[in-house]
Amino acid sequence: MRDRNEAGDGGRGGRKTGDGRSDESEGGFALALSDLVRRGELFSVDCPSRDILKHLTSRWGVLVLIALLEGPHRFSALRRRVGGVSEKMLAQTLQVLEADGFVDRTSYPVVPPHVDYALTPLGQEAAHSVRIFADWIELNVGRILAERERRRHKVAD
Repeated sequence: MRDRNEAGDGGRGGRKTGDGRSDESEGGFALALSDLVRRGELFSVDCPSRDILKHLTSRWGVLVLIALLEGPHRFSALRRRVGGVSEKMLAQTLQVLEADGFVDRTSYPVVPPHVDYALTPLGQEAAHSVRIFADWIELNVGRILAERERRRHKVAD
């Protein structure tokens, strides 16, 4: 097995395409996640992807991203849409998603203050991917709950 630096790709570990470009340069997402995970970067403590993954898949991050797919929302409307999130947690979630470049915050100089939150183009991409995952859960929630119940009874026996 070759060392990552021996691959001649600057240590990134990407394969070369027929024209000599790295697979990773194919739209920035050519390698499957499983290939990236197999290379071990996501499992590395220092991998910046881990923080981003945590932000996108947090309890409230997923719901905020999906809600913002519907269009811009004011803070109070977003809080009602998400349901169950405290003001503090929603504010923290929005701050993190804004810092990562997934959400834009637009403040209007009016009284009372008016602030809109909307997805950036990067946020749109991420939200669509998160929505696929959430849709899969919704489609399979019956099976998942049945399996949870089966295993709970199995442990109790």
